[in-house]
Amino acid sequence: MFAKSEAGLELRIERIIHAPREKVFRAWTDPKQAVQWWGPRSFPATFLEMDVRTGGAWVGRLRSVADGSILSHRGVFREIVEPSLISFTFQWDEEGERGMETLVTLTFEDLGGSTRFTLLQTPFITAEERDGHVEGWNSALDRLEKSVGAQTAHEKHDRE
Repeated sequence: MFAKSEAGLELRIERIIHAPREKVFRAWTDPKQAVQWWGPRSFPATFLEMDVRTGGAWVGRLRSVADGSILSHRGVFREIVEPSLISFTFQWDEEGERGMETLVTLTFEDLGGSTRFTLLQTPFITAEERDGHVEGWNSALDRLEKSVGAQTAHEKHDRE
């Protein structure tokens, strides 16, 4: 679901991931696991370093499958409550809107062997920038599901 907020446009993705919450949470917080699925299929991660603690920094690089170009991004962990919440800033290393810092909040709800996963990212200035993240996150989440050996039911994916 996408919604406008006073701070700008936000992105919300919800999924049921058929894998235990602890396993899904660990896939986000273990850099060795995360580098295997982070980034969309067309721009997979080549590097991901994470200091997974409140105030800890993370940095990553994605490489285009098509032309080999590199995209760098980074952020800081704002809050970590194992195994239910991760909040971090996200910023591309570019000028302009693409270099604007956003806040990504992930929640992991235990469903008895499965996980209700929610990603909220905000604010975006334009729908185009938000929609680029929709495609990127959904592709990365598809890769995450494969890495944790899960089948997924996409719960919400609407535009408002």
